[in-house]
Amino acid sequence: MNYESTFIVSPELPVENVEELTAKATKIVESAKGVIKSVQQLGKKRLAYTINKFREGSYVFMELAGTAEMVSALENFFKFNDSVIRFMTVKIEKKKVIVKAAKAKKDVNPKTKQEVTPQASTQAKPQAVEVKQNESTEQ
Repeated sequence: MNYESTFIVSPELPVENVEELTAKATKIVESAKGVIKSVQQLGKKRLAYTINKFREGSYVFMELAGTAEMVSALENFFKFNDSVIRFMTVKIEKKKVIVKAAKAKKDVNPKTKQEVTPQASTQAKPQAVEVKQNESTEQ
């Protein structure tokens, strides 16, 4: 199965320690017989809301392939590491093909074998509007 995992690290952690933490996460994935497709360190970004009194955090994004046991081992690592302030792992499924509705049937004139467009349905008929005037009598 394919997964995407994003975790946010405390902004007080130096870049070298973020790289160390990422390396430990990759070792956990590989020890659980998983494959890492890509790792991106997105750097410090402002958070949408305050988490543990932090207004920003260092983001790391990983694309993984492996089993559910690999995901649980990785998430346990994130849970018990104090420098990780938030994480989320999502299972990626193949895109489903959506079948479009059948196109509207076109009328064909049997004599000429050309398409006939019904004009009555495509053009709106003007409707008569009755306007009443207020008759006020002033004396």
